[in-house]
Amino acid sequence: MKRGEVRPGSAWALVTGAGSGIGRCYALQLAALGYRLVIVGNNPAPLEAVAEEIRSTAAGRPSAGGKIRAAAQPNTGDMNAGDAAAEDTAAEDAAAGEGTLRRTAGSGGETTTGTPAKTTKNHTARPEVRVIPTDLARVGAAQELYDRIAAEGIGIDVVINNAGIFSFCDILTTPAERIERIVLLHDLTVSQLCRLYAADMVRRGVRGHILNMSSYSLWMPFPGLALYSASKAYMRSFSVAFAKEVRDRGIRVTAVCPAGVATDLYGLTPRWQRIGKRLGVLITPDSCARRGLRALWRGRRCIVPDWWNRAWIPLCKVLPMWVLRPIRRFTMKFQK
Repeated sequence: MKRGEVRPGSAWALVTGAGSGIGRCYALQLAALGYRLVIVGNNPAPLEAVAEEIRSTAAGRPSAGGKIRAAAQPNTGDMNAGDAAAEDTAAEDAAAGEGTLRRTAGSGGETTTGTPAKTTKNHTARPEVRVIPTDLARVGAAQELYDRIAAEGIGIDVVINNAGIFSFCDILTTPAERIERIVLLHDLTVSQLCRLYAADMVRRGVRGHILNMSSYSLWMPFPGLALYSASKAYMRSFSVAFAKEVRDRGIRVTAVCPAGVATDLYGLTPRWQRIGKRLGVLITPDSCARRGLRALWRGRRCIVPDWWNRAWIPLCKVLPMWVLRPIRRFTMKFQK
């Protein structure tokens, strides 16, 4: 088995901000490793699209022919960095022609999607995906999400705190509401989700995994990035310290600090994203998610993808204002 792989359907993973970008890639890769998923975001339409993509992707993979794995916990074998698909993930019976089973909670907005399991010669079934549209940038959002998932009898084994808000704007011109929402989402909600799910994993005796998406910008406290970089610096510092606290309880915590990633988070057009990838300035969301999961399964506390980004960190810390001033003048027009 690949590193992190589980017997299909034997474990649950929670991914926030799963409607696009890196979060979408985390969801797809965890599904390929055999996990049932709870995907969360503030917009239901892209979440439903990702859920359907997961089912469609699984339909194209052969099942294990009824072969049963011995362990439900993530394996410790090496993960193939170039292949996010798990060979033993349960697939849809292509000839079944069955419709999608949908159950919507009246007040919570939760949707369960999937096709009823069908016993066949190959024991094929569609992966289970729960969709929960909710705004996590609120006081109490973490507890609400935890309670909703627990009420369904779901025990989460892997938590991916990926949801984020990007801001490139001087503090004096940043709306007060944006400051509050970024601090709540990146710091308060993440901290509380880590506490709630780590405590739950300890109670259940699970060797769980928690991944928090920080940012390379924490080493770049430049004008316009004061709010964003500071909130991500907290996330990394919290994750590293928390990882040391819970390691003896069998829980692994990893902070991922990517530099540029080709997503819509920064407001880059698809054209500039393609240019950034060709120049090596941006990595793909799929590559970022793959490296993040690999570090998580290996028990790394913090990673920065690509050695050249790590090499630039000391320089970012000491850049003088005479270097930053012309850059600031050029980038002021992009602030919003």
